Amino acid sequence: MIHEFRKFISKGNVIDLAVGVIIGGAFGKIVTSHVNDIIMPLIGIISGGLNLEDMSYTIGNVTIAFSSFI
Repeated sequence: MIHEFRKFISKGNVIDLAVGVIIGGAFGKIVTSHVNDIIMPLIGIISGGLNLEDMSYTIGNVTIAFSSFI
């Protein structure tokens, strides 16, 4: 098992994986910023100033907060 692990590391796959994780994390931050700072304010303007942060639906004792999903 150790021999296979050393062979895996020597191929450079670990570095490729690390670079992919870092780029994926940075891309996630970019998408989150784009949605929070550009898309959501535009949806708020189009909907007439409706506050989308507090939207939820209550059925009995259960509250479904779907604003985070939107």
